[in-house]
Amino acid sequence: MSKRDYYDVLGVARDASEADVKKAYRRVAMKHHPDRNPDDNSAEDKFKEANEAFEVLSDAQKRSRYDQYGHAGVEGQTSAGTADFSDIFGDIFGDIFGGGRGAQSHVRRGADLRYNLELSLEDAVRGTTVKIRIPTTVACEPCDGSGAKPGTKAIDCTTCGGHGQVRMQQGFFSVQQTCPRCHGAGKQITDPCINCHGRGTKDETKTLSVKVPPGVDSGDRIRLSGEGQAGMHGGPTGDLYVEMAVRPHQIFQRDGRDLHCEIPISFADAALGGELEVPTLDGRVKLKIPAATQTGKLFRLRNKGVTSVRGGGAGDLLCRVIVETPVHLTKRQQEILEEFHEIGEGEGKKQSPKKTSWFDGVKKFVDGFGT
Repeated sequence: MSKRDYYDVLGVARDASEADVKKAYRRVAMKHHPDRNPDDNSAEDKFKEANEAFEVLSDAQKRSRYDQYGHAGVEGQTSAGTADFSDIFGDIFGDIFGGGRGAQSHVRRGADLRYNLELSLEDAVRGTTVKIRIPTTVACEPCDGSGAKPGTKAIDCTTCGGHGQVRMQQGFFSVQQTCPRCHGAGKQITDPCINCHGRGTKDETKTLSVKVPPGVDSGDRIRLSGEGQAGMHGGPTGDLYVEMAVRPHQIFQRDGRDLHCEIPISFADAALGGELEVPTLDGRVKLKIPAATQTGKLFRLRNKGVTSVRGGGAGDLLCRVIVETPVHLTKRQQEILEEFHEIGEGEGKKQSPKKTSWFDGVKKFVDGFGT
């Protein structure tokens, strides 16, 4: 029985493009697939016929011989109609899972880099400009990042013919896998650039000037576009992300827009009151301490905090006073304090209300055990 013309089998013109042949093949193969036509005994023959036609018309050399000599030109060079399911479903699965047939892109975007930048609290609050040195890769200048010797270019891979995939026949199925020579790129460099040895990039340390805006905090990032790793084979360069890390401060602790600090004061200042000079990031200011101030008292200085990089008004400076117990007393100081203690014994409830209240509570608690 004579074979049908392959162009008629797929329903395409003799000058049809490779894309048109592939599209027509998928349509015919899907229509006559045996699984979709369980009650049609002729479906499998038509399905195999479509596969055989596609195998010839999708191969430039086989198609040329077929156009010149007909079926005799490709006799013995077809796989007897074995089904290549990847040709039917490859584009569909590729859209869903991100795979797809054919060569992967030979061009690769460069990797992003991260640099941890340590800042003082003052520089983070006021802003600064810092020079940093980073190890990176840059595009090779002689080959312009292609990896090929100047005046030459990469060729189609000799193993996969530029498809990036190689086909393995396993019985009725035709399985594709990534080409082991070009690793899916579909290209290979036969004459590599002597400067980069075919990499298309070279290692380098570069100095960059980073402008840090006022109000940044730990964890904030600045993106420097195009300052990351160089792309492969002429691909775009990645980005550099500079991440802020604010060092602990000797006096202040930052909490968002607010600053906190502890101020030690003497027993006399706490009891009698007074005026202290308090440091801020903008200089010293005076803080009035009222008489009978207790340790832990919190004083708020408005607008002496931080203006965030995200906008909004300045925060506050919160000063917590800590009453410091005197040490290394002289004999005279000890005598004065002992006299003060004796005098104060009769004024306990009035002068030490918290102490008196606490001991009264303890007494009631202990006495409760006896009832």
